[in-house]
Amino acid sequence: MPTRRTALSLIASLPAFAVARTVDPGVALALAACRQIGVTTGYDHEYHRIGYPGGDIPRSTGVCADVVVRAGRDAWGVDLQQLVHEDMSRDFAAYPKRWGLTAPDSNIDHRRVPNLETYWTRQGARLWHATSRTWGFAFPAPLAPGDILTWRTFMNGGPHVAIVTAGGVLPRIVQNFGWGVQEDPLAFAWLDGAEGHYRWRPAAGIGHFAGRGGGV
Repeated sequence: MPTRRTALSLIASLPAFAVARTVDPGVALALAACRQIGVTTGYDHEYHRIGYPGGDIPRSTGVCADVVVRAGRDAWGVDLQQLVHEDMSRDFAAYPKRWGLTAPDSNIDHRRVPNLETYWTRQGARLWHATSRTWGFAFPAPLAPGDILTWRTFMNGGPHVAIVTAGGVLPRIVQNFGWGVQEDPLAFAWLDGAEGHYRWRPAAGIGHFAGRGGGV
């Protein structure tokens, strides 16, 4: 009988459109994130001018937020760049002011974790938010594949985001923590501060991404 890992490997080998039709949306998002392992091998937090919508830097590099943005495009055909930009254009005051901007910037807004947290919260996707210091692995609600977790990293580091690939007793996440996209045990985040838990399922047809290839 095939193991769970073998089954997931078989599903991961399917074309994205086939996965979207045959598995749970959260699993599809997690698998799309896993497909970035070995593709995104670097980390680049610099500001770049990119296209809109569907803009991206080369998939060989990126930040933690790019893992989620790319997974949403690949799994569901949904473009967080467009969704965040449109929501910020409607209500810019609702978003963080930590970067000193006076208007939305489609080149970078969706690549900043606090903006994503705000967008998902405004969409009703937030399941939990820290109100006190919480160890980085101690999210209180059950985790499911495709759930999105955020942190405030240790030593006064910046915000971080990852996608859950497995829940249960030994949860796992896919992330880019600075060395490219990889899958890790959630327990590795024990030094960080858990910040938010989201289960985002965008409505069909909203923020549809037609596809522009691997980069711009």
